[in-house]
Amino acid sequence: MLTSPCPCGSGATYDACCGPLLANVAQATSPEQLMRSRYTAFVTGDADHLFRTWHPRTRPDDVRPDPATRWTGLRIVAAEGDTVEFVAQWETSREGGEMHEVSRFEQRAGRWCYVDGDVT
Repeated sequence: MLTSPCPCGSGATYDACCGPLLANVAQATSPEQLMRSRYTAFVTGDADHLFRTWHPRTRPDDVRPDPATRWTGLRIVAAEGDTVEFVAQWETSREGGEMHEVSRFEQRAGRWCYVDGDVT
């Protein structure tokens, strides 16, 4: 049992937040919850979760996170309908920055999946 804070920044523990989604024992009930779990998958390097939650029509062949990138924070700007706007901070050994994206999600067979996003 992991009682450490979830990397997604929700304030809940990993086991009470994204852990069950990454372990594939629970499904996201909203686009925001799926976005948070996908961010956590990038933090933990969980390519299986990214693959499972990416729409097959838009999913690239390789969904493995870059091991040289360390994700350091997530802020949800807005979550409305099937869209989530977020800012994620990252760093490598040489630089750091943030990614600001408006992501689109869709339900397929009752499960939320990531379709695509516009990086600003």
